[in-house]
Amino acid sequence: MAAPNATETKEMPDPTEVAKTYAEVAQRASKLISEHVQRQVKRGVTAPQDELGIAQAFMDMMAKLLSNPYKLAQSQMNLVWDYFSLWQHSMLRFMGMHGTPIASPEKGDKRFKDDEWQEHFLFDFIKQSYLITARHVHDTVSCVEGLDDQTQKKVSFYTRQYIDALSPSNFAMTNPEVFRETVKNHGQNLVKGLNNLLRDIEEGGGNVRVRMTDTSAFELGKNVATTPGKVVFQTEMMQLLQYTPSTDKVLKKPLLIVPPWINKFYILDLREKNSYIKWCVDQGHTVFVISWVNPDEKLAEASFDAYVQNGVLAALDAIEQQTGEKEVNAAGYCLGGTLLATTCAYLAAKRQKRIASATFFTTMTDFSEPGELGVFIDEGQISSLEKKMFERGYLEGAEMAGTFNMLRANDLIWSFVVNNYLMGKDPFPFDLLYWNSDSTRMPAKMHSFYLRNMYMENKLAEPGGIEIDGTPIDLGKVKIPCYFISAIEDHIAPWKSTYTGARNFGGPVRFVLGGSGHIAGIVNPPAANKYGYWVNPAAKLPESVDAWFEGAEQQGGSWWTDWQSWVSAHDADTVAARDPAKGKLKALEEAPGSFVKMRIDSKQAA
Repeated sequence: MAAPNATETKEMPDPTEVAKTYAEVAQRASKLISEHVQRQVKRGVTAPQDELGIAQAFMDMMAKLLSNPYKLAQSQMNLVWDYFSLWQHSMLRFMGMHGTPIASPEKGDKRFKDDEWQEHFLFDFIKQSYLITARHVHDTVSCVEGLDDQTQKKVSFYTRQYIDALSPSNFAMTNPEVFRETVKNHGQNLVKGLNNLLRDIEEGGGNVRVRMTDTSAFELGKNVATTPGKVVFQTEMMQLLQYTPSTDKVLKKPLLIVPPWINKFYILDLREKNSYIKWCVDQGHTVFVISWVNPDEKLAEASFDAYVQNGVLAALDAIEQQTGEKEVNAAGYCLGGTLLATTCAYLAAKRQKRIASATFFTTMTDFSEPGELGVFIDEGQISSLEKKMFERGYLEGAEMAGTFNMLRANDLIWSFVVNNYLMGKDPFPFDLLYWNSDSTRMPAKMHSFYLRNMYMENKLAEPGGIEIDGTPIDLGKVKIPCYFISAIEDHIAPWKSTYTGARNFGGPVRFVLGGSGHIAGIVNPPAANKYGYWVNPAAKLPESVDAWFEGAEQQGGSWWTDWQSWVSAHDADTVAARDPAKGKLKALEEAPGSFVKMRIDSKQAA
C-alpha cells in the first residue's frame, strides 16, 4: 500500500499539546481502573464468574472433540491445505498475477468493503487467512458429536462472537482504512479514539457502552415521534396516546397499537415519511398507542397479569369511554403482540368481544424454536438473571440491549468500535440507532414469568398452560380474524416460529411474510417500494411452513397496503373524525407524552 503523500498528511501536532493530551488520557484511565477494582472488592468478586455457563459448555465441547482424534486431525489437515493454497495464491498476486480467491467474505459483509482488502496483496492475504481460519474453527466446533442441543448452540454462538472479535478489521495495523487514517493524522485518531472509549466506560458506569449515534441530534416530539396527538389516559404502567385525525371521515372501529415494553413505541413513528402511525392516521384510522412506562424498582412486583389488566384492558376501557366504541382493531409488535394474543385469549375465555380483529407484527406465541435467543435460555442462566433482577427490582435495559446487539455483532458492535475507537470519529446521527440506544428496563416479576413460561417452558402454546387473573389462556379459543406479518431475515422472532404460533389460533388467519428483518421488515412504508412480501392464497394455513412458502406468491411493495385492505374489509363503516382534544377524556399532555421521555442512562457497576 502506497504511503500517503505530503499533501495528504496533516502537519505534526504541537508536542506540548500531545503531552497534555496523553497525560489527561492516562489520568482518566487510571481513575477508571481504580474505580473498577474498588467495585469488584466491594462486591466480593475474587474470581471470574461463569454465570452464562460458557466455560462449562466449552469444556464439554473440548472433551468430546479430543475423544475423536482422527476427526480432529482431519480438520487440521484441511486447514493446512487451505493455508498452502492461500500461500500459493498470494505469491502469484505478489508477482502481479491474479487468480480465484481461496476464501471470500459473504455478500453484504461490510467489514471488508475497503478496496485495499482486494487490491493490495498483503491485506488480501490477511483477509483470506482470517476467513479460512474462521470457517475451519466454526465448522469444527459446530460438528462435535455427542453434545446436547443447548450446549452445541452455546458453543457455536460464542465461537462466532470470538471469531468476529478477532477480525483483522478490528485492529489498527491490519485494517487498511484505519492504517491510512493513522498515518495521515500522526496517530491522533487513536488518541481521540481512546478518549471516546474512556468516555463510553465512564457513561456506562464501568461497562463499555458503545455510543452508536449522536443522541444530542434528536429530541422526541421535535424531529422524532412528531405525529400530533394527545395523551388522553394513563396508569402507573402506561400512557394512552390518541392521534389527531388527518381525514374528515375515519373508520368506525378505533385502532389500538400495543408496542413491546422491551423497546419504546416510537419505532413506529420515527419520521413522517416512514411513520406507520402517521400512515394509519392518513388511511382514516383513529389511532391509539400505548406508551409503556420505563420502570424502576417501584414496579418490581408488576406481573404479566398487570400488563394485561392495567395495560391493554385499561386502554380498551379508556378508548370506549373516549369514542363510545366497545370494539377495536388491535395490533401488537413483538412482545406487545404476545401480550395482545394473551389478552385476546383472556377476553375469549370471558366471552367479552372487545377486539374485533388482531394484527401481529413479528410475534411469537409458540417458543419451541426461539432462534439464537435460545442460547440465553436455560435454568442456570435464568436463575442467575433472576438473582440480579430481584436484587434491584428490574432488568437493566443496557443488559437486554447488549444481548440483542450480540446477535448482529459485526453491525451493531464492531463497526462502531472501528469508527469510534480506531478511526477516532464521532458516530453519525441516525434516528433508528437513537431509538435502539433508548433502552428500557423490565420489571423483575414480569420478566421472570415471561422467560420461564414463554421461552423456557412454551406454556402459552398449551391450552390452559398459563393463567391471567385465574383465567386459563387458550389461543385456540380466539376466533376473531388475525393478521400475522413476519420478516424473512428476522433474527429475534424467526418467521418459521411465528408461523407455528399463528396456527394455534381458532379463527381465520392471514399470514404474510415480509422482506428484511425485525425492524426494516415492519417499518417499510409503501413510498419506499422496498423488499416486497409473500402471501399464500390458501384459505387455511398448511401444517408445514415449507409447504406454505412453496405455495406463496411474492408481491411487490409494502405489506402495509395489503394489511389496510384486510383490516378495512372487516370495518367498512365510517364516522366523523375524532379530535382527541374534544373527547370525553381530558387531554393530559401533547404526544408523545412524558413516559416515553424517561431515559435510563444510569450507570451500572461493572
